[in-house]
Amino acid sequence: MASLKDVARLASVSLMTVSRAINNPEKLNKDTYKKVKKAIEELNYVPDLSARKIRGDNSGPYAIGVLALETATTPFSVELLQAIEKTAQQHGWNTFIVNLFDDKDADHAINTLLSYRPNGIIYTTMGLRKVQLPDKLLGKNVVLANCISDSEQLACYIPDDYAGQYQAMQNVINKGYQKPLCIYLSENTLAGKIRRKAAEQAWLDAGNDLNDMKSYHTSMSPENLALEYMMTIEILAKHCINKPDFDVLVCGNDRIAFVAYQFLLGRGFHIPEDVAVLGYDNMVGTGELFYPSLTTVQLPHYEIGEKAALHIINSENDKTITQIPSPYLARESL
Repeated sequence: MASLKDVARLASVSLMTVSRAINNPEKLNKDTYKKVKKAIEELNYVPDLSARKIRGDNSGPYAIGVLALETATTPFSVELLQAIEKTAQQHGWNTFIVNLFDDKDADHAINTLLSYRPNGIIYTTMGLRKVQLPDKLLGKNVVLANCISDSEQLACYIPDDYAGQYQAMQNVINKGYQKPLCIYLSENTLAGKIRRKAAEQAWLDAGNDLNDMKSYHTSMSPENLALEYMMTIEILAKHCINKPDFDVLVCGNDRIAFVAYQFLLGRGFHIPEDVAVLGYDNMVGTGELFYPSLTTVQLPHYEIGEKAALHIINSENDKTITQIPSPYLARESL
């Protein structure tokens, strides 16, 4: 790999001149800058930004380190990571992502991340959850994205699941549905508890009786989605012995809705004429697979990533939980 000395030798200039060409090109005359640039291109030289950080040199591009707990391995949260990278690029910052597959054994991933001396760190998860911040990150410039923590007071950007589900349920009520069947996410998840609370409150606020709502939680396991699918089918079968005893199905996420579509359509029922369906998440890459198109709620992953990145880039000091709106998406299934 070419070094700074190699560039200086090829361009017949000093090391200081090469450094200025990289960091402060406006301080060089055009001819000198062109010589150095040509040498850099011929040698494919890449500045060692991590070495600068170690030396305490802050002249180069700033960097955001992303510690991604399962986020980078799923299609559901990919927009969050894209938003962080795009936002950083727009402001002349760099990003690097270190994947974390088990928050109980995070030392190696965190050591790798810290070795690059990032100016700030975004800790992000797949699925809204509460995390225990690793000890090595305590006191660092950390922003949480799609998660919260009791470890210390930090800036957190999360979806407003309560308002999103409440608004969606209001639309269900306003369209005249009276017998909802609700299949929520696991009650061991933050989203499962928050969305159920919001749906039930909207139902009560409309003057309805909670006994008219049939409610279940799945036992969601990211490692065993088949269990979630099986529970969904079992619940639907229980309530569709001859015909559905519900007029609208409220799903904890779009995956549950997808399984429900297959079950209901396979039994010869029509959506939304026989049963309406409401999803949640607006899962990336699946919207076009539903027919009729699925009414759902948008998880604001892109906005979460963007705001988390800007928090670091703009050196914001606010250390509170910010809830990002989750808009209702009206489509044909409701």
